[in-house]
Amino acid sequence: MTDQANFDRLQKDFEAVKKDVSNLTKQLSDTLNTLAGTAQAGARRGYRKARAQVDAAVSDAAEQGSAALDMAQEAARSMEETLEEAITERPIAALGLALGLGFLIGVTWRR
Repeated sequence: MTDQANFDRLQKDFEAVKKDVSNLTKQLSDTLNTLAGTAQAGARRGYRKARAQVDAAVSDAAEQGSAALDMAQEAARSMEETLEEAITERPIAALGLALGLGFLIGVTWRR
């Protein structure tokens, strides 16, 4: 073969390699875009699921807090009624108890 024929064949092979590299680059780019889209969709799903779980947990905590507050208010009302009944039924005993507690608290704070 002549030098020109070898050169033409080399140039043809080089063009084929260049085209293959270009196709490979396009395939890699398409694959990476697909993977990025899949990862992004998965991240969105995970975020939505986590957000729903947090919202549910906050809602449950709010309901439990409200129930606990209601129970505490009811207990306070009950104690108030019991104390009021005890004071009206035995005013002298209630006064003595209050004085005794006041004295104990005073002695304890002095130490």
